Amino acid sequence: FKLLGFLDVKNVPCARESILYGSVGSFVVGLGHFVATSRVRRSCDFAVGSFVCTMLGYWFYCRYNYAQHRIRQRMIREGMKNKLLFEGSSLDPERKQTSNERSNS
Repeated sequence: FKLLGFLDVKNVPCARESILYGSVGSFVVGLGHFVATSRVRRSCDFAVGSFVCTMLGYWFYCRYNYAQHRIRQRMIREGMKNKLLFEGSSLDPERKQTSNERSNS
């Protein structure tokens, strides 16, 4: 579904989790503030503020981890491609190590 008409929660990475964590955080903070002070309007203000802070905080955390994961995947993919490309040739790093070990023995 689309949130606010433009954010496709199903296809955007980290959007669903961010909204869920934000809503749980807002509920906890709003309820906690209401139990402590019994002020409804102020508790709703705290709930909205905590929703925004929690959602944005988790959004940045999740996107950072997602970017790191994609970088690691790209490095592994390139390494596998290079291994297939250079395997058995004179540029193969494993072949150089074995030939150096043989000459040292």
